[in-house]
This record gives sequence, C-alpha cells and structure tokens, in this order.
Amino acid sequence: MAKPRSNDLQILIESLSKGEKRYVTLELQKLGSNLKIQSLFEAYTTHQLTSEHEILAYYPGIKPKQLSNLKAHLYRRTLQFLRDFHLSHSRDIQLRECIDHAQLLLNRGLHQQCTKALAKAKRLAAQNDNLELNLEILKLQKQVFAQGIGAESQQKVNDIIQEVQDVTQKISNINLLTNIQVRLNHWYVKKGFIRQETYSDEIDRYIQEHLPALDEATLSFHERLHLYEVYVTYYLFTQNFIDAFHYAQRWTDLFKEHPEFIPLQPMAYIRGLHKLMITQQRLYRYEEFLETMQRLREVDRTPSLKLNENLRAMLFKYITIHELNAYFLTGSFQEGTELVARKAEELNQFVDQLGKHATITFYYKIACMYFGASDYRQASFWLQKIINEQQIDLREDIHCFARILNLISHYEQGNTDLIEYLIKSTYRFLLLKDDLHQYQTYILGFLKNLSFGTTEPELLRRFDTLRKQLLTLIDSPYEKRAFIYFDIISWLESKTSKRSVEEVIQEKAYHRMQATKQPNNAGTLN
Repeated sequence: MAKPRSNDLQILIESLSKGEKRYVTLELQKLGSNLKIQSLFEAYTTHQLTSEHEILAYYPGIKPKQLSNLKAHLYRRTLQFLRDFHLSHSRDIQLRECIDHAQLLLNRGLHQQCTKALAKAKRLAAQNDNLELNLEILKLQKQVFAQGIGAESQQKVNDIIQEVQDVTQKISNINLLTNIQVRLNHWYVKKGFIRQETYSDEIDRYIQEHLPALDEATLSFHERLHLYEVYVTYYLFTQNFIDAFHYAQRWTDLFKEHPEFIPLQPMAYIRGLHKLMITQQRLYRYEEFLETMQRLREVDRTPSLKLNENLRAMLFKYITIHELNAYFLTGSFQEGTELVARKAEELNQFVDQLGKHATITFYYKIACMYFGASDYRQASFWLQKIINEQQIDLREDIHCFARILNLISHYEQGNTDLIEYLIKSTYRFLLLKDDLHQYQTYILGFLKNLSFGTTEPELLRRFDTLRKQLLTLIDSPYEKRAFIYFDIISWLESKTSKRSVEEVIQEKAYHRMQATKQPNNAGTLN
C-alpha cells in the first residue's frame, strides 16, 4: 500500500465513531506498551493535534524522519482494526474472510477442510445474493475438483459448470445495467432535465441500443434492482414522471418482498425511497409522499442495519430535501424558512460529504423557499452561492435558472441599478450554455423593457401578458422543465391579483392534492 498523503490519516481518524476509536485504542494496546503508533493515535484523538510540528513537539520520542512511516503504519493498522470491528455486522466482510480461509486451506493441501469452508461461503453468498464473490467460490471449487481428490461425479461437474455460466450471465447483466445507469446519471448531473430534441434523441437512441430485453421473472434480486433504477433514472430524465413513479414503486416494493436485503443494500433502499418521493412530489401525491417520508425516517430502526457515516450523511441529505419538498407541495414557505434556519448547522456539518451536486441542489431549494416567503434578499444570498460556484459544468440547468430567479429577486428588491447589468450577464451565460429557450427569452424581454416608472395599470397588463406567453409553454416537452425549477406562473398571478406568491401557491396546492385523491388520477404537472 502506498503511503497516504499527510492528511489522510487525520481524516480517517476524525471519521471514527467513539466505539471505533475505543476499539482501535484497545487493539493498539495489545500490540505492546509504549509503541510510537499508540502515541501518534493518541495525538490525533486525545490531544487533538493536527500539524506535524505539534506532534513532534509533544512527543519528542518521535523523530521527524520516522513520522512518515509511522503514519503509513498507523493508517494500515487502523483500516485492519476497522475491518475486524465491523466483521460481525457485515456479511460481505464475513464472506470475504471465509473465502480467504478456503484459499489458505487449499494452498496447504487441506482439501476436505477447504470444501467445508467453501460450502459455508456459498451459503453466505446465497443469502447476500453476492454474485461476484460467488464466482470466486466457484473458481476455488473448480480448483478442488481439478485435484481429483473427491472423485467428483459427472453430475457435480456439470452442475458447477452450469452454475458458473448462470452467475456469469447475471454478472454480465448487472454490469450492463450499471454501465447504462452511470452514463444516464453523468448526463443528468451535468445537464439536468432534457432540454432539446437532439439531446432527447441521443438519450433514446442510447437506451434502445444498450438496454437488452430482459424477462423480469427470471432475474435475480440485484438484476431487478438495477433494471428498475435504470428505468427510474431514464423516465425522470425525460420528465415522464408517471412511468418513473411506477418503476420507483416496483423498486421499493422489491425491498418489501425481500426485507432481508435492506441491511445488505441500505444505500439502494434509501435511494429508492428518495426516487419514489421525487415522483410523488411531481405528481402531487401528497398523502403517499408523507407515507414514504415516514418509511425514510424509520430506516435507522431497521433490524440488523448499522448506520455508518456515509449512510447518515445520505439520510440527512434525502430527509432534509424532502422536508423542504413537503413545504413546496403545500406552499408553506414561511414554515419552510424556519426549517432552513434549524437545519443550517447540520447542513454545514455535512456539506463536505454531500458533494457539489447535492450542495447546489440544496442552495437552489433554499433560495426558492425564501423567494416563496417573499424574502427576496435571502433568496438572492443563496442564489449568489450558486452563481459564484466555479464548477459551472455541474447541473448547468440549475446554474441557468438560478440566474433567472436572481434577476427577478433583484427586481422585487427594487435594485434598478443592477437589473440591466444582470440581464446582459444572464443573457451571455445562457448563450454560452446553449440554454436560451423561449421561456428565458420571454422573461428577459419582459425585464429588459420594464421601467420602474411604469404606471400600475400598465404594469399589471405586462405581468398578465407574460403569464399568458408562458402558459403556452407548459405542455412543450422541452420548455415545461422550466416550471419544475420555479413556479413563475404563480409569481405572476400574485402580481396581477395583488396577493403574496405563498397564498397563490397554497391555493393551487390544495386543489392539486384534492384532485390526486380521486380514483385512477395520477395528478397533473401544472
């Protein structure tokens, strides 16, 4: 193992839970007393020393030229102890250990003991539906057969050959599906929802060429899981929320049918609930949305499930996103801003683990929440965080709509001196990103020609004209995505009716949710 960079050890140790730190401390003590790696671990955990200078000053017994090797040694030891600590909770680690034991026994010529170890490993692999490790087991079984020790029958040989073919085919299917999923996810993270016909054609062509016709009835748990994930991602990508909803249901129902896989595949289970809630929100299935939210909140109570830091960050991310989405569904923006204030500290705590994509999404949702609450100054504050972000090739769609919403926020604040500059800047950015569509053209034209000395009747007329122009775009396959990011129609209606945008959206939300309670009604998008 290559020596870690100077801060890797510190980051690893800081990620340890109290129980893990205690376990590592005890295991280090078993290695002997007064070891320098014990002192180094103590420096990071007990004394909170962070720089090499501080460590060397506090522990004069550690020489500067020794520190690099000591760090590498402690890094390896910590990972080994973590593996042992989680052995009883991780079936995959147990399975790998069992395979390692079988390999050691085979190397020593203890074929009967090796066969027993492989039989145990095979039972564990079947419980986990771990195809890759099952293939490792089959490889070792063939090596035992090759020794001719057990004079295996022809049927056993045929069975293992057939099993290798079946497992290989399943692995091939999963690799194919995960490759498609990775490609779709990359496109979505970069671009967001499909916005052009040529882009849509490219995605459809890719799916037709690469997604095989699979018989679900013959597929394993993991094959079905990855198949549903591909369909959900594709239909969300293309804004087909009804089909995305149906496949997200099948995804989460798969775990209902096989609850034993929740502790084994917690990330896939959590992600499935998250995708289902996205579709429920888009289709205004509010009651179902709340039911799924409860399931998401109860994940940490799942028997045999041990949450790690990654899972905690994922749960925080999805629960918080959907808590915000619940307020968007009902139009309760004032309450939503109170949630934002309460979650601010936790958001700062997890921001490094969330990644840029999730962070940008959070910023945009928070900005929209403040906009809905008519707090345009705070909306601009959060939008500016997105605009200032250097990595503009990530979620280009959010970057584009953040600039549009920022323009409107400054208009609401009466910042007349900024409007002309922001319009030019936004126009250039949209051209650069090839995202100047009819929706944006209407809004930019409206703001550009708006004079703050315009009479109130004329202003109301212009607001109504823009509303009517935008309403013609709602059913356009490549323009309607704009209304997902910001309900500008409701903002315009608030202007013409002289009500707050919160009141307008709350009224619409009530009627939408009433409509979705009707039998066989999937809800509408706008």
